[in-house]
Amino acid sequence: MVRYRMRGSAKTEPQPEPVPLSAELARNEQWIRSVCSSCSDVVYRPFKIGGRTSALLIFVDGLADDRGIEDFVIAPLMREDALEAIGLQEMLRQKVEASDASELETLDECVVRLMDGYPILLCEGELNALALGLAKWEMRAVEEPAGESAVRGPREGFTETLRINTSQIRRIIRSPKLKMDSVRIGGYTRTHVVVAYIQGVADAAIVEEVKSRLSRIQADGILESVYIEEFIEDNPYSPFPQLLDTERPDVVCASLLEGRVAILTEGSPFALVAPITFSSLMQAAEDYYQRYIFSTFIRWLRYFFLMISLLLPSLYVAVLTFHQEMVPSSLLFSMASSREDVPFPALVEAILMEVSFEALREAGLRLPKQIGSAVSIVGALVVGESAVQAGLVSAPMVIVVALTGIASCMIPRYVASNSIRMLRFPMIFLAGTLGLLGIMMGIIALVLHLSSLRSIGLPYMASLATPRVGEWKDVLIRAPWWSMTKRPRLTGTFDQRRLAPGQKPSKNRG
Repeated sequence: MVRYRMRGSAKTEPQPEPVPLSAELARNEQWIRSVCSSCSDVVYRPFKIGGRTSALLIFVDGLADDRGIEDFVIAPLMREDALEAIGLQEMLRQKVEASDASELETLDECVVRLMDGYPILLCEGELNALALGLAKWEMRAVEEPAGESAVRGPREGFTETLRINTSQIRRIIRSPKLKMDSVRIGGYTRTHVVVAYIQGVADAAIVEEVKSRLSRIQADGILESVYIEEFIEDNPYSPFPQLLDTERPDVVCASLLEGRVAILTEGSPFALVAPITFSSLMQAAEDYYQRYIFSTFIRWLRYFFLMISLLLPSLYVAVLTFHQEMVPSSLLFSMASSREDVPFPALVEAILMEVSFEALREAGLRLPKQIGSAVSIVGALVVGESAVQAGLVSAPMVIVVALTGIASCMIPRYVASNSIRMLRFPMIFLAGTLGLLGIMMGIIALVLHLSSLRSIGLPYMASLATPRVGEWKDVLIRAPWWSMTKRPRLTGTFDQRRLAPGQKPSKNRG
């Protein structure tokens, strides 16, 4: 079981003093063997340097490059006829053909680097050890993100390997002002976490706040970035995400250029971006890779279908239950005839249909891809049609639930779509008990909640509530690039201008 401590309430336990390396190779080996006892994947490879000096190479099978160890470390040292009394650094420079090697002074450091995949070289009579840059393990190739695909734009996505992810960001932003601070989180997993930001663009207070929240995490293990997200978000009880998760390096780089901070976790292909606003959840990467007129149209369409996804079932229930006078007579007669044999009231019918639809959606996600789509189609067509013919549900309710499901797929961020899907049920309950009054009460409560949310201290609705018209150029609309001359005011405070003054589109004067 993974044990966690409350944020900011745990006292740091005193750490034992590090054990220094001994000049006796046997004593160092005995200490490491005692710490790594019952670890069958730890390999101990003794050999003689120049046929005289005893040495020991320790590595974890599967995390180190076996061929590189034999070809670049052991073979050159064993072929050396005479070894002069030189230090480890000089021996590394002359004999060992391995990059990214570092000198270690304690046995604790040796074990830490060993678990990271670095082979450890110990020599008789030396008070230092070498961690050789020959770590190598199986990793997934760079592929297009399945959940954030785009018709136009980059097709690369993050992987589970941290250094591949940081290299993708560095390849896009080739500036020394791009800083990547590394920390370790997790008592057992010792997970590498990188905080990336652009110095001079990101607010230093936001960067320090993110680092401070990460430093207060005391957990046995961090297996995915969502662990970190739940620890550092401002309101852990809110259904809305306060950090943006993405698999796309271009999305992370665009956020960094706006003054935001990115958090990358070893073992997770999802990077976290903070701070964000509500409008960030309604923006897709493809908005910036196509004509701004079409992107603006799509954004308005997203907000419209957001309201449909949240309110359409509740409006249908409220009108049928309390406000029949709002429906034209011909439509009302048609709806009444379709509900003539339905034994449930509109509230129960809507909840049953929504629960069934969510169950079909989850079943399609969890089942293997070969049969997941088939189950979804069979459930939507066969079961739905049979339920209507049997008189368990009405045809208009099936149409309403289907439109609601399609509308929820218009939201570009899956976590935001989940929030709306969950809030749909209390809205339906309010509509079935209080009618339109209940819907208005639910909307007011939702707006108040969103207005009180913070993302790393930044108001969640700042982009929509700001009186500055210039801040709306990338919110409800996507203005042309040549008109977005400044960064968002709340994140890019220090270096607001991102285009040269007077930048305008080039005109053909021929």
